[in-house]
Amino acid sequence: MWIIKIVFWTIILSGSISFFANMILPNVNLILASIILICVISLGVFFDIIGVAVTAASEVPFHAMASKKISSAKIAVNLVRNADKVSNFCSDVVGDVCGVVSGSIGALILSQIILNMPNLNNMHVLLIGSLIGAVIAAATVGGKAAGKSFAIKKSNDIVFIVSKTIQVIKKER
Repeated sequence: MWIIKIVFWTIILSGSISFFANMILPNVNLILASIILICVISLGVFFDIIGVAVTAASEVPFHAMASKKISSAKIAVNLVRNADKVSNFCSDVVGDVCGVVSGSIGALILSQIILNMPNLNNMHVLLIGSLIGAVIAAATVGGKAAGKSFAIKKSNDIVFIVSKTIQVIKKER
């Protein structure tokens, strides 16, 4: 059942983000497209940090907090107990969707460059496209590498912040 849910959410998220990107990006300039690209990469790194933190966190301090009636501690315990599913959703679904979408945004940026600079020859287009792809990959991999180290060191703090955020979102419903 979990696999069906995760496939469904992947379709919904990737379709929504891709639709939004494909609708908005052709109408924005290169600077704004680049800012959107940075945001998408950052979102993927951010969720990867959460996924790693949840798998590295310990339940013990959250049980102590729950016994002191700290309300978001129960949410933190549930996150850690379901680390496989939380990590799968955060790192794989959101992270991978952001990776795919960032590649699509890179292609849209390349197409805008080609439209704005019609005198580029095929070799220039190939080089610019390769550079865009390399920068996207380096930012994603580098961000996730730095994020993993941070997530492991600060796992309980990150899980607690995420649990407090979830609690606020639940209260506003």
